[in-house]
Amino acid sequence: MSNTEATPAELACADRPTATDPDSPAVEVLTPRDVPLGGPRAMRVRRTLPQRSRSLIGAWCFADHYGPDEVAKMDVAPHPHTGLQTVSWLFAGEIEHRDSLGTHAMVRPGELNLMTGGNGICHSEVSTPATKTLHGVQLWVALPERHRHTARAFDHYVPSVNRIEGAEIRVFLGSLAGRTSPIPTFTPLLGAEIVLSPDAHMSLGVDPRFEHGVLVDTGDVDVAGTRVRAAELGYVGIGVRSLTLSNRGATPARFLLLGGTPFEEEILMWWNFVGRTHEEIATFREAWEAGSDQFGSVTGYPGERLPAPALPAVRIKPRRNPASGQETAHG
Repeated sequence: MSNTEATPAELACADRPTATDPDSPAVEVLTPRDVPLGGPRAMRVRRTLPQRSRSLIGAWCFADHYGPDEVAKMDVAPHPHTGLQTVSWLFAGEIEHRDSLGTHAMVRPGELNLMTGGNGICHSEVSTPATKTLHGVQLWVALPERHRHTARAFDHYVPSVNRIEGAEIRVFLGSLAGRTSPIPTFTPLLGAEIVLSPDAHMSLGVDPRFEHGVLVDTGDVDVAGTRVRAAELGYVGIGVRSLTLSNRGATPARFLLLGGTPFEEEILMWWNFVGRTHEEIATFREAWEAGSDQFGSVTGYPGERLPAPALPAVRIKPRRNPASGQETAHG
């Protein structure tokens, strides 16, 4: 699903990677904020990226966690994207996806749907008639400068289950625990769903070049000795070769492990666009409102497309982060 906030903030985001002691890694716990989404579905989501203390983890620049919510029908009309990839991952429910590439696909639990917006794409998302509960995550990946105007694309992949050390692992992007996703990425990335059995403990080899985030769906997970509760995200900086993960509870714990090399570019996010300047975002908005071929059109959706919200009245300037010397700004 996508960002249908009625008044989205304009966000300037820059990575602030943290180097971590490989023998005793520090874990930064990011708590989510509830975000009410406008539009026909009027859902609330728990957003952990971006936020004031950390706006990216690798190229992962947006993370919404939602459900389980009872829905009569979710209906998100055609809307645009630029400069990013959307990663849809469900735990429950089913969503029908249509885009201006001509794709007609279903989003189902345990199956990756990755859409590349690049220079411009639009798509719609509608829950299927049999779906009464929706539960999952919507993730965005920022495209680097040299690839952000790439052609629109769509990839679907069903990862197999890798069972090790009391865990079930589905690797949907990158490589982990001897499994590799065939889906190509524009920067080094990791995305995996992990389910830990009750009282399970594991030591997971990870790429030391990566920073990582553990986004907990159900249960509590100890990440390198720090408890990360449901809906929270535990951040671990670069330099770690082995990540210890434990479930101290009496029921299974499920979480996503996200990772990537630090993203070295500042990006600007507003509504469903990722760009580099306020002027560029304004140009994207104007093109969408004018019906430009930059985004194409969705066939098979029985309704009108979403209009773009009004831009902020004031241009938001990046704020310096005194801890790193880098500049970041958040709404």
